[in-house]
Parts: sequence; C-alpha cells; structure tokens
Amino acid sequence: MRIALLACLPALGLAGCGASEPAAITSSPSVVAATDIDQGRYLVAVGGCNDCHTPGFAPTGGDVPETQRLMGNPVGYAGPWGVTYANNLRITTAGMTEDAWVEMLATRRAAPPMPWPSVRAMSDSDKRAVYRYIRSLGSGGQPAPTALPPGVKPTTPVENMVPVMPEA
Repeated sequence: MRIALLACLPALGLAGCGASEPAAITSSPSVVAATDIDQGRYLVAVGGCNDCHTPGFAPTGGDVPETQRLMGNPVGYAGPWGVTYANNLRITTAGMTEDAWVEMLATRRAAPPMPWPSVRAMSDSDKRAVYRYIRSLGSGGQPAPTALPPGVKPTTPVENMVPVMPEA
C-alpha cells in the first residue's frame, strides 16, 4: 500500500502542474508597475540613469532630491572618443514628442559611456514610461556642455574613462 501511494504522488503533482497553461513569454519583456510614472521611475533607478545625468548622485550615494534629478551633468567623461557629457534629460524630453523619444532610444548610436545597446534593448512600453517619468519631473536646469572631439581640451571637470593598468 505504501509503495502504491508513493508511486501516485508524482502523477498527482504533474496533474496539478498541468491545470493551467504556462504564461507566454513575450519577445519584448517590460516592467509592470502601478502607473507608467512608477514604471519609469523604477527603470531610471535600476538603469543607473541618475549616476551620470544627475550631478552629485554617484558621489553622494544617491542623496539627491528627486526634484533635482536628470538635469544633466557639467562633468565630462573623457576617453579615446573625446569628452562626452550626460544630457539634461528634462530639456531633451521637453523638446520632443514621446514617439520621437522612443525612436531616438531605438536607433541612436553615440559615444560612451552611455550604454546605448542596453537602451535600444528596452521595450517601447518601458521607453515611453521613462519619457513620462522624466516629463513628470518638470523642466529645469541648463543644457549640458557640448561633446568635444579627441584632442580638444575641456574647460570643465572630467572623469577619465581610460583604464589604467597596474605596473608589472
């Protein structure tokens, strides 16, 4: 009797597992949140957008009020590509439609350290949520400095993005 009962347990478990179809996997996963603003806020947080686009964010461990976030950064990122600056995303989104934002994030290829391959991989729903979150912050700040080509000396502080190898 005991052996027969043990033999039935796997069958009972499998019958329970087959009660419903597994959820379909979409080709473009997306974050789900209570609102599109919350979705965008989450994506900006986990995507590290504030690390570069919010002055003082990384050095303070994120201790920058949300009202002061994503206003661009006057500290440049220097490498073999020249010097790039993190744009003021509030100004950027104010000057374009949501559809233009989604298209830009889907197609843009620009200099480091912006992680464009990761941004292009986002679902359109997530790109729209980020746009709506940034727009919810309102306008503010000044435009970031213009990127500089290699060999042009910046007049702003810069972070050197070229790895330094230890001496052998």
